[in-house]
Amino acid sequence: MSLKSTKVAPSVDFDHSCSDSVEYLTLNFGPFEPVHRWRRLPPCDEFVGARRSKHTVVAYRDAIYVFGGDNGKNMLNDLLRFDVKDCSWCRAFTTGTPPAPRYHHSAVVYGSSMFVFGGYTGDIYSNSNLKNKNDLFEYKFATGQWTEWKVEGSLPVARSAHGATVYSDKLWIFAGYDGNARLNDMWTINLQDREHACWEEIDQSGEIPPSCCNFPVAVCRDKMFVFSGQSGAKITNNLFQFEFKGHMWTRIPTEHLLRGSPPPPQRRYGHTMVAFDRHLYVFGGAADNTLPNELHCYDVDSQSWEVIHPSMDSEMPSGRLFHAAAVIQDAMYIFGGTVDNNVRSGEMYRFQFSCYPQCTLHEDYGKLWENRQFCDVEFILGEREERVLGHIAIVTARCQWLRKKILQAWDRQRQKAKQDSSEESDEGAAGSPRDIPAGIRPMLEVSIREAEAQPFEVLMQFLYTDKIQYPRRGHVQDVLLIMDVYKLALSFQLSRLEQLCVQYIEASVDLQNVLSVCENANKLQLDQLKEHCLNFVVKESHFNQVIMTKEFEHLSTPLIVEIVRRKQQPPLRLYSDQPVDIGTSLVQDMKAYLEGGGLEFCDIVLLLDGHPRPAHKAILAARSSYFEAMFRSFMPVDGQVNISIGEMVPSKQAFESMLRYIYYGDVNMPPEDSLYLFAAPYYYGFSNNRMQAYCKQNLEMNVTVENVLQILEAADKTQALDMKKHCLHIIVHQFIKVSKLPNLRSLSQLLLLDIIESLATHISDKQCAEMGSDI
Repeated sequence: MSLKSTKVAPSVDFDHSCSDSVEYLTLNFGPFEPVHRWRRLPPCDEFVGARRSKHTVVAYRDAIYVFGGDNGKNMLNDLLRFDVKDCSWCRAFTTGTPPAPRYHHSAVVYGSSMFVFGGYTGDIYSNSNLKNKNDLFEYKFATGQWTEWKVEGSLPVARSAHGATVYSDKLWIFAGYDGNARLNDMWTINLQDREHACWEEIDQSGEIPPSCCNFPVAVCRDKMFVFSGQSGAKITNNLFQFEFKGHMWTRIPTEHLLRGSPPPPQRRYGHTMVAFDRHLYVFGGAADNTLPNELHCYDVDSQSWEVIHPSMDSEMPSGRLFHAAAVIQDAMYIFGGTVDNNVRSGEMYRFQFSCYPQCTLHEDYGKLWENRQFCDVEFILGEREERVLGHIAIVTARCQWLRKKILQAWDRQRQKAKQDSSEESDEGAAGSPRDIPAGIRPMLEVSIREAEAQPFEVLMQFLYTDKIQYPRRGHVQDVLLIMDVYKLALSFQLSRLEQLCVQYIEASVDLQNVLSVCENANKLQLDQLKEHCLNFVVKESHFNQVIMTKEFEHLSTPLIVEIVRRKQQPPLRLYSDQPVDIGTSLVQDMKAYLEGGGLEFCDIVLLLDGHPRPAHKAILAARSSYFEAMFRSFMPVDGQVNISIGEMVPSKQAFESMLRYIYYGDVNMPPEDSLYLFAAPYYYGFSNNRMQAYCKQNLEMNVTVENVLQILEAADKTQALDMKKHCLHIIVHQFIKVSKLPNLRSLSQLLLLDIIESLATHISDKQCAEMGSDI
């Protein structure tokens, strides 16, 4: 099927890494696995292998390999193989001496081999000969040969319940349990050269995770991630990332996550975590005496968590711990584990990932802010009258307070223009941006005396991206800056920004800066932050350290009195069950703006087959390199732009779907719109192939009897021949139902002839008889 655009937008730099990012649409009409669908696969029969937990699974080609674990009575060392195409189980062929029966070991794949390290061995039934191991075994998939690597020199301490992964031809081992204590050391060994291989301990730096065990590791974006696990009293739900090149650990912050938005999964152990595309998927484990079965997803790029909602027809696995997971192509496979009442499982489940390109809405608007192209408003700030440029469309979409300021400035500008121009005679002109023709509007100046430039720029960054670039956490000057931003957020009534600031400040307060923050909060009359600081100071573990500091000596007398009184008589804590107002998001605001909220600020008219649709230059330029190049190089004098996709003019409905994508990243659309818009990302130069991926899947999976006639019309108009053929096939085989659709009467004569011809060619005698009896 070909849907072609004949010309390329100026200055388009389009990503062709996706196989469908070219101009031609190739469809595959199933069968398909619905996105986010859990499916229960055949369990492992007892005659093949026991139900188990604390085992490992690895993926190699089209098979899952299960090794070791325990069945509740004995440790195991059998190797099972599950063919994902045939959905069949068997015992894998092995020769040589396998590792001793064990559990809580690790297994990874490198090249055409599986490597098993460490674990706990012995007889759990008689509780004898129990010990941790630090041996390393290789299993060659091609020959079934087990061999043990005998390594000279220093060795990692014997351990179990550790993490292991492969990166840059090396096996990396982290943390675990040595029989007496939990660990947090790291070792690596090169798997390329067996003859010269030796273990090397890694000198780690940064925010190293606490000693822990029973946690998973996963590699994504050239970094290793560790989430939660058993770490004694210090157990947390922190996510840590490790840079292989610099051997540096970083704790992933959660201060940017708004209250009310999806939090990280609760702390747990015995869970799994796998990486796919830019995401980490966490499933199962024991979380504070429960066995949850939600699937949590972490986006490495946006640093945000979400709970994945399974498809309607999913067969969900129950909660479990000490199961194992692996990824083959675009699906995750989970096997075994301990379920309710300490029962071992032999179940296998498959989860279908989604692999759409990332939404670039926030990044695109962020680049618009950074580049300051097409700015049409200049804010004059504070007593020093510092100037900050911006875009009326973004600012008025996000902040009602600034919107009023801009309208007032427009009114003043109009009044001044009337005074300066002797030809101006229209006394009743409205004070809005649309009064002045696009292309000749002067830069609008808006004075805001109550704002200084630095905090105002942080606020502007939030308006464009829905987040703020957090400075160094804990540094006094940086915390004071965010307090100034918080003060502006309160004045400008930006609830979402208020919450972000409060969370950052509360997370940044420490023994070194608490008094400075408290004094500043008192000066700015930020009662919530002052209350947090006072409670921090009078904490039993903090009080003596704080009052012995030099800063306490210079504190204002009223604050000292307040601290002493609070220490002597702490106030009663008032708990509120009122939901926190987290305000509206960038997506919500831009949706409302497109749906009419931004009409009075439109500065460009898009013409679709002669019909006008007002829009906003800055938004179009931020999201499309076609419009960005047009407005930069050859802006139409009359402020009007004809809309097409190559030589094809899309339907009004499809055009509105494209505007929804441009303004707020929406990809939900009827399948017939997807036909018109498949080539739009290429022609208009969107940042990536996200819309194409959705269009393609929409067409492949969602053609039904109810919408087949609309899609047939769109396929005919766009010359999408494969889709037209597919629609005619559905019409022929479901003609009794299709014939009752009201849309059939509105089809063109040529399309009706196509349907008749297809019926004559493909309809069977049985279908003729059925139609005859129906008549």
